[in-house]
Amino acid sequence: MAEGVIIVNFAHPLTEAQRAQAEALAGQTVARVLDVPAHVDVEQGMEPQVAALVDQAGLSAEEWQTAPLLVNPPGLAPLTAVLLAELHGRMGYFPTLLRIRPVAGAVPPRYEVAELLDLQAVRDKAREQRQMPGIAMINDETPV
Repeated sequence: MAEGVIIVNFAHPLTEAQRAQAEALAGQTVARVLDVPAHVDVEQGMEPQVAALVDQAGLSAEEWQTAPLLVNPPGLAPLTAVLLAELHGRMGYFPTLLRIRPVAGAVPPRYEVAELLDLQAVRDKAREQRQMPGIAMINDETPV
């Protein structure tokens, strides 16, 4: 396995089994988990609260841009949407997310890492759908 990844966890604490599942899916060890409890006041604006949450992770600007990161998003959809915009701004690309799902039939309830969602790959693939016939693109960004 290569150098370890850092999981930035904005959700419930991860179990050892979930860490092992993330390692297996990433093909890398988990070097550390940064737990950032994502408690927000829904009566207040999300943007400043999300910026504060991301700051709580304690990563430098350089680390946000260069460290191998996986993100476990919070369950509140509007919070996750703003979080992804904030992270894209700091990282320069969309992060890879952990998708956690319930283990079927588990009593008491347990959760597992179902997959890693490479949001940058999703974005890049979706960009192919907006290219217009007859318009050449330079570096998939700039129309010629």
